[in-house]
Amino acid sequence: MTVQVGDTLPENTKFSYVPYRDENSGITACGIPVNYDANKEWAGKKVVLFAVPGAFTPGCQNKHLPGYISKFEQLKSAGVDIVACVAFNDAFVMSAWGKANHVKDEILFLSDPKIEFSTKIGYTLGERTGRYALIIDDLKITYADMDSGPGVVEKSAVDAVLSKL
Repeated sequence: MTVQVGDTLPENTKFSYVPYRDENSGITACGIPVNYDANKEWAGKKVVLFAVPGAFTPGCQNKHLPGYISKFEQLKSAGVDIVACVAFNDAFVMSAWGKANHVKDEILFLSDPKIEFSTKIGYTLGERTGRYALIIDDLKITYADMDSGPGVVEKSAVDAVLSKL
């Protein structure tokens, strides 16, 4: 089943996440992963969730993530409360990816290591998360689209998302 506009975020949507802390700000410093309950944290909020097939990979690092970093303030000005990135990588890799890009807690780097969430919404790329974007408003999906193939960053790009806010 593929997620549709108007659907509700699946129940029990949880990710693994290493919260940013100043004492763990070094790229080789490891924080402790926690369960991030999206249903609880995103209730009553507008969220932009974008997914990548893998942290540090060329398309994700060079084409996808930079737009969300550079246009973060535009997303906030458009009423977005939370910007989150998800990938199949574990929480430690996702945390390091955020640190490597000098992102503290502006963007959440969430792990979907068993691609449970991405499978639930029908947006996978083999054994990885697909490259997709969702806009979620008070747990209702108002935009959902996935790019067509490896290295393609169009429907999930920040400009596509901004045009739907």
